Amino acid sequence: MIILGIDPGYAIVGIGVLEYANGKFRPIEYNAITTHAKMATSLRLKVIFESIGEYLDKYRPDAVAIEELFFNSNQKTAIAVAQARGVLVAQAAVRNIPIYEYTPLQIKQAVTGYGRADKNQIQQMVKLLLNIAAVPKPDDAADALAVAICHAHSAGINDRLGTNRL
Repeated sequence: MIILGIDPGYAIVGIGVLEYANGKFRPIEYNAITTHAKMATSLRLKVIFESIGEYLDKYRPDAVAIEELFFNSNQKTAIAVAQARGVLVAQAAVRNIPIYEYTPLQIKQAVTGYGRADKNQIQQMVKLLLNIAAVPKPDDAADALAVAICHAHSAGINDRLGTNRL
């Protein structure tokens, strides 16, 4: 199964593509889509829209896994990230790729076994689980790989129960 994990953002969208077969992971690509703060909102969303489309066309994933949004302070940032997330989800939806969303707690539990793991613990486990030499950079790419790992661990259960699917 090819999984494209997404850590949604407005300035930086983390992308992590991995293959999961027979209980083993193979990282394919990890990267980030970036937009500049001085760009108009519409142009930033266009960059995100076109870039994620290129990843989806290139890898033709079996599933897209995306982190659920969680904000408790900055409403302006929350709206911008929500718009970017909508663009990301729409691109997968028009290609009929199943989309699954996971909370930060679910991702932390799936990757580290501990729902209150910090960023460093998650990054180190991503490195270990994917058997790569260094923690993926930027951090958003490591987070996207964590989302993909979470889906790999949860996919069979979610398909049977019909949970986490958008």
